[in-house]
Amino acid sequence: MLINQQALRIPLITVPCSPTFVHQASAGPPLRLAREQEVQAKAIIFRFDLPTDFSPEARRCAVSAPQTIDPEALSSRTDLRSLPTVTIDGKTARDFDDAVSLQRENDLYRLYIAIADVAHYVKPDTPLDQEAYQRGTSVYFPDRALPMLPEELSNGICSLKPAEDRLAKTVLLEINRKGEVLHADFFQAVIRSRARLTYTEVRSILVDGDQETTQRYDGLVDQLKLMEELTHLLVETRRARGSLDFDLPEAEIILDDHGNPKNIVRSERSIANRIIEEFMIAANEAVARQLTKKGFPLLYRAHEEPDEDTLQTLAPFLLSLGYRLPLKKGKTSSKDLQKILESCRGKPEERLLNRMLLRSMKQAHYAPQNIGHFGLASSCYTHFTSPIRRYPDLIVHRVLQQTMEGRKLKTKEKDHLIRHLEEAGTHTSERERIAMDAEREMVDLKKAQFMMDKIGQEYAGFITNLASFGFFVELETYFVDGLVHISSLLDDSYHFYEKEQLIKGRRHGRTFRLGDYVRIKVTRIKAFRSEIDFELVSS
Repeated sequence: MLINQQALRIPLITVPCSPTFVHQASAGPPLRLAREQEVQAKAIIFRFDLPTDFSPEARRCAVSAPQTIDPEALSSRTDLRSLPTVTIDGKTARDFDDAVSLQRENDLYRLYIAIADVAHYVKPDTPLDQEAYQRGTSVYFPDRALPMLPEELSNGICSLKPAEDRLAKTVLLEINRKGEVLHADFFQAVIRSRARLTYTEVRSILVDGDQETTQRYDGLVDQLKLMEELTHLLVETRRARGSLDFDLPEAEIILDDHGNPKNIVRSERSIANRIIEEFMIAANEAVARQLTKKGFPLLYRAHEEPDEDTLQTLAPFLLSLGYRLPLKKGKTSSKDLQKILESCRGKPEERLLNRMLLRSMKQAHYAPQNIGHFGLASSCYTHFTSPIRRYPDLIVHRVLQQTMEGRKLKTKEKDHLIRHLEEAGTHTSERERIAMDAEREMVDLKKAQFMMDKIGQEYAGFITNLASFGFFVELETYFVDGLVHISSLLDDSYHFYEKEQLIKGRRHGRTFRLGDYVRIKVTRIKAFRSEIDFELVSS
C-alpha cells in the first residue's frame, strides 16, 4: 500500500512556478560522459512518447503571431499599466504566466492578479491549439523543458516580461483584514510589469533584510511587505477551513556547464513562494465561483477525499507515533488530517508523517463535475493561472471570456461544451500524470548520475519507505534516496509486516521502521534504470 514512490508527487496544489534547476559553471566531466547522459535522458523522453518538436503547421502559426500588441486590442481593455505590477518566479523561469499588484485602502486589500491572455493568441481548433491540446502540459526536466506552446508564444508575446506591454485577463479581489474575499471583478486588461523578481530576491528582502537587494528594488519594498501581510491572512483563512499544507521539499538539481549534476539539495519554500501560492489559489477559487455562479460548465480541479480503508490502514501506524486519527462512521475530514500535520510541526517525525499522509491522498484531476477540492478544503476550485503551461487553464480562460462578453449558452451549446470538457478532463489528467512520471524519472536519472562516483562511500540517512523487497533510505548529505534490498540483510531472515509497517527479523527480532536512522554504503548504480542500491552498515 505504501510503496508507491509516485504518490509523493500528488499535485494537490498546483501553482505557476517552474521547478528550480540551478546551473553552475565548472570544468565538468569529459564530453563523452555528457553524451552518454544525454542518451539516457533521450531514452526517457522516448519511453514516455513526449513530443520534442512542433508540427510545421503549429510552427507557422507561432512564427506568424505578432510580437507587439495591436493598438486596437488596447482600446477595448482596461489599462493597468500604471500599477506597480511585478512577476515573482524561479531564477531560471522564462515563461511568466502571472503578475501581481497589491494596494491597501484602510482595512481593504485590493489584489490584482494578471494572467497571460494566451486565449487571445491561441484560437480554438487551429494547428497550434490542437498541438497544445495533445501535449496537455509543459514538461520540465532538470536540463531542459518541453513546452506546451512554441517559444515565440511561451517566452515571447504571451510571457509577462518586465517593461513590455502585455495582454492579460485580470482578477481583482477585494479582501478584508480577516482574509475574506468580499468582492471579485474580472476584466480584459493591458499591463506592464515593473520588475521580474525571483523567489530568492524576495526572500532576501523580506526575510534576510539584505540591504543591496532592498535598495535595488526600493520602490517595490513596501508593496512586497504588504503582500507578505496579506499572505499570512490568506494562509490563516485556509487553515481555519481545514486546508492541508504538506511541507515536503523536492530535489533541487544543481547542474554544471555540461548539464551534469553537480549537487542535489533540498529546495527551499520561503514566504516568496507562499505569496504566489496564496494569490494564485485565491484567483483560481474566484474564477471557479464566478463561472459556477453564471451557470457555465468548466473544468474543475477535483480532489476527492481519501479512501477510509487507506486511512484505517494508516491509523495504527500513526497511533504508534502518538497521533490519533479519528475514524468516524462518516468521512474523515481534512481538519482531522490538518490537526496531525500541525501537531507534528517541528518534531523529528514531521517529514515522515507528511509523507505518509500525502501518500494516503488521491490524485487530483480535471473534470466538469464539481466535487470540491479535499486538500484545499475548497468547495469550488479550478486551474486558471497557468495558461502558458497547462491546457485546462486555457480552456477556463475561453469559458471566462464568454461570461465577460455577456454571452448566454443555449441548451445545445451547454451540452456540447460539457461533452468536450468530459473528454478534455480525461485527456489532460492523463497527460499530467505522464508528465509527472517523466519528470520524476528524469530527476531520478540525474540522482543516479550524480551518485556514480560515490560507490563504496558511506552516508547517514533515514528510512522513508518500506516494501516486501526492502526499504528506501534518504541520505542526510544529499537529497537522494536508494534501496536497501532485504536480501542484503544477512544476519537474519527478514519479513515485511504491512499492517505494522515494519521489517522484522524472524529469529532475532531486529526491526526496521519508517523514520529509523541508519548508516549505509553505496553499492551499485543502474543509471539507465535510475536505480541506486545501498547496503546497511549500521543502524
